[in-house]
This record gives sequence, structure tokens and C-alpha cells, in this order.
Amino acid sequence: MSQVLWILFSRFDLRSLVDILLVALLFYGLLTLLQGTRAVPLLRGLAIVLLALLVIRTLFNLPTFGWLLDSSIPALIVTIPVLFQHELRRALENLGQTGPWSRRPWSPSAAQEMHHTVEEIATACSEMSRQRMGGLIVLERVIRLDEYAERGARLDARVSSRILLNLFYPNAPLHDGAVLVRRNRILAAGVVLPLSEDVLDSYQYGTRHRAAIGISEQTDAIAVVVSEETGAISVAQRGRVVRWLDREKLIRLLEALLHLHEVRTGLGRRAR
Repeated sequence: MSQVLWILFSRFDLRSLVDILLVALLFYGLLTLLQGTRAVPLLRGLAIVLLALLVIRTLFNLPTFGWLLDSSIPALIVTIPVLFQHELRRALENLGQTGPWSRRPWSPSAAQEMHHTVEEIATACSEMSRQRMGGLIVLERVIRLDEYAERGARLDARVSSRILLNLFYPNAPLHDGAVLVRRNRILAAGVVLPLSEDVLDSYQYGTRHRAAIGISEQTDAIAVVVSEETGAISVAQRGRVVRWLDREKLIRLLEALLHLHEVRTGLGRRAR
């Protein structure tokens, strides 16, 4: 045993350390991307099966079984992208949307308009939460939402808390669908969005929350949801949900996701 350890450590160098760290980071990144999705139990089950097969092969030294296991590895490499195609697609999309090169630059005037939009949305959501009115507001970013806007009623109105409250008022014609917002304009209302099926705790989420998660998975949009049952305000982005927000927390979160705080900081520095 000591000889084996000595041989291993004698061959261990900086290159080996970098190699191990890169593999560890790769697995950590994949597990982070898959966290909270249906792929987690699937991946766990696959790992248990593979571990059991390797233990059986090692303990009992079965040549035919070992050959069969070695022959199935190439097929498994092909199967994994098929099983995790949705998660891999989301990971690549997230990678393409990460970093300053993917952000839409804000001019001072556009940033001011978006600050107003965020505040109006937060005011409307706060009032809907108080009155237990359900609502779903989707903010467009780089990926255009015209495809989804065609499923609802086209509008062209400046974002206002009063208009949003009227749209989501119970029994109003468009209250069941989503409202799409492009910059400081309401693009469409009563929009039907794709529902996410990649939700582990589906009993905690209603149709609005699943629609919010679904649109955030398929686009880079930010979805704000108000629960009709609990009045909780939530934000979905990239398939992740932040819940139990109040008006001030919602404003800070939306400004951070839209990178408006950077514009405000830059303007503050210029004023000095």
C-alpha cells in the first residue's frame, strides 16, 4: 500500500493538479446547472446503477459481464446528451447570455425609463399582493417576445401600475394571461406562455409560476409572478425562482437583473 501511494505521489505534479481541478470544476458546473431540475433524480439513479455495476464487476471478476459493461460505455455516452438535451441546451444558452458582451447597453434616458417601468411594476405587484390578485408580468430583454405576443392581445401602452391592475383585475377579459413588457411599453396582454415541466416541487407552483419558469427557460426574459392564493411576489429568471419579495426587494432585484444599478452608479460618479 505504501509503495502504491509513493508511486502515485511521485508522479503527482502541477500538471496533474491542474488536470484534477479542471475535471472537478467541470463536474461542479454541470451539477450546478442541473440543480433543482428533473435531471437530478435521473442523474442520481444513473450514478447508482453505474456504481453498482462497477462494484459487481470488481468483486466477482466476471469476464463476460465486464466485456458487456465496457461495450455499453460508448452507447451511454450517446444516451446522456439525449436524456439531458433540455438541460444542455439551457446551459449553452446561459453561457451565451453571460458576461458584459451579451448585455444590452443602457443609455441614460433608456435607463431612466426602465427605472420608471420597474417602479410601476413593483407598485402594481405590491397592490395585487395586498388584494390577493394573481398576475404574471414578463420583461423582455435581448431575445424578442413577438412570437409569444401573437398569442395574446396586442397593446401599445406605457407601463403604468393602474393599467396593470386593470388588466389583472379578477374576471377581466385578459386577467388569466401574461403581460409582456418591452422597455417602457406594454407589448401584449392575455398571453399564453409555455408551461415548464422541469419543476421538482410542482405542488408548490401553480400555472402562473410554471408559465413564468417556462418563459425564463426558453428566453432570457424576467418573469414577475403574484400568487393569487398567498399573495407572494416571485421572480423567475433562467429557470430559477426567487420568492417572497416585497416592493423594495422586487425593485432592487429587477434593477440588478437588468443591470440598471450600474447605470445609476455611473451617473452618480459623473455627478460628483
